[in-house]
Amino acid sequence: MYLPVPSQPDCARAWREAVRLVDGQPGHAAYNVIIDVADPVANATLADPRIAVVDEFLSGYDKSVETVANTIFPAGLYRRYGAPEFFSVFLDTVLKKVRRTERWSGYYFERMIQYPTLSGEPPNQLWNIVQRLRDDNVSALNKFELSLFDPGRDVDNSPYGGQCLSFMSFKVVPGPEKTLTLTVMYRNHFYVEKLLGNLVGLGRLMDFVAGEAGLKVGALTVISTHAEIDQPKRNGKAATRAEIGQLIASFDQAAAPLAA
Repeated sequence: MYLPVPSQPDCARAWREAVRLVDGQPGHAAYNVIIDVADPVANATLADPRIAVVDEFLSGYDKSVETVANTIFPAGLYRRYGAPEFFSVFLDTVLKKVRRTERWSGYYFERMIQYPTLSGEPPNQLWNIVQRLRDDNVSALNKFELSLFDPGRDVDNSPYGGQCLSFMSFKVVPGPEKTLTLTVMYRNHFYVEKLLGNLVGLGRLMDFVAGEAGLKVGALTVISTHAEIDQPKRNGKAATRAEIGQLIASFDQAAAPLAA
């Protein structure tokens, strides 16, 4: 059982096609949805009117595309401090402010750079991947894995909550210009509230890894093992199906001049 989304040129188009296909399924939900974004860095800012439409809708529910994207990669910190300095800035400043419990801060970036272990210093999985990609003595092209699911903290009886992004697999595609690709797996995925910000954040993560390792950014593939067209809430009140329909109509209107 799977639902393939035809490859799309950028994050905004990938969001729209994934929403369209999942929305057409029974219960507006689907399993094993496969999304492919050819260039996850292109047009991935609020300057793109399509992304701005989604962000404006989410702002009515105290959410935003940028907030979701930053849980995956804090691009502003990286631009300001560079690598590897921005890792410690994140841990010493940002994480202390946003951490609600020891179990889950809400930032996937935390687990990328400080994954819990039974003993010793928590490894920085992300920087380790960058360093191995830089190392001419490392011949592997398909051995750059990054875990986010933690069985010690994430197994409970809640159907939602906690981490949804479970695993990442970076690959180097050989050729005249070596290209970095990324495949990720989500255990559960809200396509209205989270998907676009997730795609943007993952693209920025790829851009960081590729830039630091001297590679070209390639395709992003997302596997949502369960996906749904959610109805974001504010003060306990959920967006209606009619409001979701208006969001999609506004997105299509914003996209029309770009397609002309």
